[in-house]
Amino acid sequence: MDNLILPLDYAAIERILPHRYPFLLVDRITELEPDRRIVGIKNVSLNERYLSHQPGEPPALPPTILTEAVAQVGAILILSKPENREKLIFFMGIERVRYRRPVRPGDVVEIEARVKRLRSRMGQLDGFARVDGRVAVSGTMTFALGPRSQP
Repeated sequence: MDNLILPLDYAAIERILPHRYPFLLVDRITELEPDRRIVGIKNVSLNERYLSHQPGEPPALPPTILTEAVAQVGAILILSKPENREKLIFFMGIERVRYRRPVRPGDVVEIEARVKRLRSRMGQLDGFARVDGRVAVSGTMTFALGPRSQP
């Protein structure tokens, strides 16, 4: 992970995040500015096991899953730093979340996280998920870093 070459594919993301299928919700990282911002992609397909189905409506990605995808992109930004390699990131909270439009199968979601505040063991990120340039979800996430527990 010393030399991250963009775009990061699914296998490279698995080397950074502890998440695995079906809970790894990021397909690709296209931009990464250490300590500043990151952009990732989630392709939503019809066979996603967590699509919600409302009578009379096409299936949609639940807002909580979309929020988790934003948190995972932010986690990649933090855990990709060499000094954070052996740490775990913990999702501590989310504020000012706004769900603006549904995300449907076939959508390509561009997810961006920007550093709002960054300390050695805690921080905040502003996150956005967009489809065709239109915001689907936004919010501010707080995280903490801790050691990986020994097996």
